[in-house]
Amino acid sequence: MNDTQARTAGNAAAGGDPPTAKVLLDVNGIEVIYNHVILVLKGVSLRVAEGSVVALLGGNGAGKTTTLRAVSNLLKGERGEVTKGSIMLGGERIERLSPAELVRRGVIQVMEGRHCFAHLTVEENLLAGAYSRRARRAEIEADLEKVYTYFPRLKTRRAAQAGYTSGGEQQMTAVGRALMARPRMILLDEPSMGLAPQIVEEIFGIVKDLNTREGVSFLLAEQNTHVALKYADYGYILESGRVVMDGAAADLAGNEDVKEFYLGMSAGARRSFRDVKHYRRRKRWLA
Repeated sequence: MNDTQARTAGNAAAGGDPPTAKVLLDVNGIEVIYNHVILVLKGVSLRVAEGSVVALLGGNGAGKTTTLRAVSNLLKGERGEVTKGSIMLGGERIERLSPAELVRRGVIQVMEGRHCFAHLTVEENLLAGAYSRRARRAEIEADLEKVYTYFPRLKTRRAAQAGYTSGGEQQMTAVGRALMARPRMILLDEPSMGLAPQIVEEIFGIVKDLNTREGVSFLLAEQNTHVALKYADYGYILESGRVVMDGAAADLAGNEDVKEFYLGMSAGARRSFRDVKHYRRRKRWLA
């Protein structure tokens, strides 16, 4: 491990060097336990600057979804709880707020698996996103047209039952429904899962467009490290419930260890099995 990597590891252990803009979300040293026994998150710290896209990266089981659910307070449904640390939104602690109260404060989670109301039409799903708002019909219709501007495919499918649309269209519906709540921040869980590469690029492009034009902040959990770092401003890498590395997206994308372990790219020649075993042991500095 070179000096730069050592400094990066040290930053991760201390909570990292987050973006310097105004902090919207500040997660400080949280631990999450399921069923009063299973420790899943072990001192996770991260920040989301206002108006930024932050990627939460790592393999399956690293703790990404649990981190999002800790922020949105959806752990109780799975017998989980935050037992240590704090979660701040705009300087206010939010661990004790209900998911409904968080929605009213502008924190919306788009769940993994493109959850839609299958028996409702695409447009009815979108309108459901505005349910928590006390808005005039004209405002809601204007927001609906704005969603259709970002997702023109949904306008052509507006009368179709959501359960009979494609996976990409269902993901667009889920994100569009979140937008109807006029969020400050969207927690986006595995948006690329099960989608064709061109659809993934389209959805991430829209996410970045929403961030740029509407000022919506995003914290997205994603296994597809390559596409996430392409569109994010900042990234955190989780392994076994810990943040093991963080930094600007461009820096992470250029890091040799990130390339090898998360992007499947190696600068050297093909290694023997013995070399691979040794290299994987070296990875323990991340854990």
